[in-house]
Amino acid sequence: MNIKIGKIKLKNPVMVASGTFGYAQEFEKLVNLKDIGAIITKTITLNPKVGNPMPRICETSGGMLNAIGLQNEGIDNFIKEKMPYLSKIGTPIIVSISGNNIDEFFILARRLDKIKSISGLELNISCPNIRGEGWSVKGGGLVAQDSKATYEVVKAVRKITDKTIITKLSPNVTDIVEIAKASENAGSDAVSLVNTFLGMAIDINTRKPRLGNITGGLSGPCIKPIALRMVYEVSKNINIPVIGVGGIMNAYDAIEFMLAGAMAIQVGTANFIEPGVCGKIVKGIEDYLKKHKIEKIEDIVGNLDIKGKGAE
Repeated sequence: MNIKIGKIKLKNPVMVASGTFGYAQEFEKLVNLKDIGAIITKTITLNPKVGNPMPRICETSGGMLNAIGLQNEGIDNFIKEKMPYLSKIGTPIIVSISGNNIDEFFILARRLDKIKSISGLELNISCPNIRGEGWSVKGGGLVAQDSKATYEVVKAVRKITDKTIITKLSPNVTDIVEIAKASENAGSDAVSLVNTFLGMAIDINTRKPRLGNITGGLSGPCIKPIALRMVYEVSKNINIPVIGVGGIMNAYDAIEFMLAGAMAIQVGTANFIEPGVCGKIVKGIEDYLKKHKIEKIEDIVGNLDIKGKGAE
């Protein structure tokens, strides 16, 4: 079950997705944190963010919408209040970071680079709830929607740290392969995909949007087929590991992503429904390997039988 992402050695390929697991301490009585391959923290910004107006979450068909807006207490509070606990878990810690400009990403990476207990950084350049903030991206969109901007952010962070860099990509693009290649060329050790799809919901009785931010990020089982296709396309076109994210609710889903080309997976929305689901997914993957007499997890990564090709 052991895998390697950049310099990080994981006991298994199951991670928790940023923003769905807090800072791990919230789950300590519900989950054996040592069973998880890696913990990705809630996204941290340089300065505190209050987030978007309420309501911020609503359930929808086959998933959920969220518009949290990266609410957090900032890097100073994270280092002082959250890292002491995270450092003691014994599971690789990957810190998700986001900035309003390249300088903020650089400063965040420089400060976190000094903390030995942090195994890696995930660059959140794809949150749909912070569109256009501080960026001169074409059309006021996300950094992850612009290959040049993506390249510049990753390159800036690469200059300041030797820690493993994972770049989190947006599905809200025409060609996600182009963005993944830009991440690789700039020095990213891996890419995680996908972040949430931009969506909305309306209350027909009040005729108002169900989210205070009007739009939000759609996650859950409803996005899995599209996320799976994107993982498949990207994994065939880059030479760094792909981490699959999007609607993974059980071991069956996780194995689908690995067969499509993902070296590891992240569990997000499922944590809200069943906090202990990651342990079950790890066990399910182990059972699958035993049943099919597969010695190591890498043997199923990208091992998709497409010779028959199926219907055109």
